[in-house]
Amino acid sequence: MAIFQRWFGGTRRAASLVTPPETTAPPPTPVLLPGGEDLEVVGESNYQEALWQVVGGRTRDRIRFGIHAALIPETDNPYDSNAISVWISGLRVGYLSRADAADYRSGLVALEARHGRRVALSGVVVGGGMRSDGPGMLGVWLSHSPQDFGVAPVVAPEPVLQLTMRTGLSAAFATDAEDDSYDLSWYEDLPADHIAAVKKLRLLLGEDPDPIDRHFMFCELERRLYRSRDAFDSAIEQYDEACRQHDAEMDVIRTALFEKFQEIPLLETYTQMAIRQQKAKNWDRALWWARRGIALYGSDAARPEAVSDLEKRVAAYSRKLEGAGEPSGRRRASAQNGNETAIVEVLVCRSCGGGFERIRTRGRKPTQCEACR
Repeated sequence: MAIFQRWFGGTRRAASLVTPPETTAPPPTPVLLPGGEDLEVVGESNYQEALWQVVGGRTRDRIRFGIHAALIPETDNPYDSNAISVWISGLRVGYLSRADAADYRSGLVALEARHGRRVALSGVVVGGGMRSDGPGMLGVWLSHSPQDFGVAPVVAPEPVLQLTMRTGLSAAFATDAEDDSYDLSWYEDLPADHIAAVKKLRLLLGEDPDPIDRHFMFCELERRLYRSRDAFDSAIEQYDEACRQHDAEMDVIRTALFEKFQEIPLLETYTQMAIRQQKAKNWDRALWWARRGIALYGSDAARPEAVSDLEKRVAAYSRKLEGAGEPSGRRRASAQNGNETAIVEVLVCRSCGGGFERIRTRGRKPTQCEACR
C-alpha cells in the first residue's frame, strides 16, 4: 500500500489516506513515462467526487495539484472497444477521448507488455474556485511523449500561421512572437479544434490570476465559442455567459491594461455584444453594452475608431428606444411619404467574427466583411 501511495498520491497527505473503492485498481508500481506534450482527459464531470478526494477535499480555492495517473486499457468497455480509463490514487477520474484512445491503445498495450506493468504519466488536477454559476469543476491534464505510444507528434504550424491572436493593441494581429512586452505563450499551446480549445481555456481561466492573461483568455474563449455556434447548441449561450463573466472582471482588467500599456486595447466584447443584442432587437441591452464599452475606454483607447463606433451605436439605440412608443400609424405614414432615412444594418462576418455595416438593400446579404472578401 505504501508503494501504491508513493506512486499515485498527490502532494497532500489527505489524498493518500483515501480508501480506494472496491474496483479493479491499477498495479502499485507502474512505469512513469516522461514527456512535455499535453494529453487531454475527458469525462471528468462524471468523477468530480473522486477528483475532490484526490486533492484532499472540497475547498473554495482554485486548485492546481500535481499527480501521477495510470492509463488502463478497458477490455470489457461496452461503449468503446479501445477505451482507456485514467486512474489517480486508486480512483477512476476520466478517460482519454475516443479519438486519442483509438490512436494510443495499441502503443499502450505494447508498453505494458514490454515493461510487464502498467503505464503512468505525470499531470495536474486544475479548476475549482467560485464562479458566477457556483463552484468550478476540476479537470485533468497529463504530460507525455506521443512517440512512446507510437503516435506521431503534433507538428507546430509555421509561425506566420500562429499569428491569429487578436490582442487589440493595433489594427494587426499579434502574439508575443511580435511583442515581448507581455506573455501569450499559452495561446501557442491551444488545440486547433475549437471545442477542445474551449475546454483548455476554461481550465486556464480556473488557474491563472493575472488580469491581462485573463483578459486575452476571455477574448479567445469568446471567439472560439462564437465560431462553435454551429457545432453544438449551447455555444451561443456559453458565449453570452463568457462575455458577462469577462465584463464582471473588466474594472480590474482595465486598470492592469492601462498600467501595462498606458492605453486600452480594442475591447471587441462590447461591440460584439451590442451587435448580438441589436440583432435580437433588445435595444436596452444593446445600449448598455455600448455605453459600458465607452466607459471602459474613457479617454485612453488605443483605437479611437472603436469608441466612435460605440458612440454611433449609443445614438442609434437611443433613437430606437425613444421611438418604441411612437404609434405605428405615424411610422407607416413617414415611410409612405418617403421621409424615412436609409437603414444601416450591422452584419457579422463568418470568417473573422467581426461586425461590419452596410446600407440595407434588396438582394442577398454579404457573409464577409470587406477585409475578408
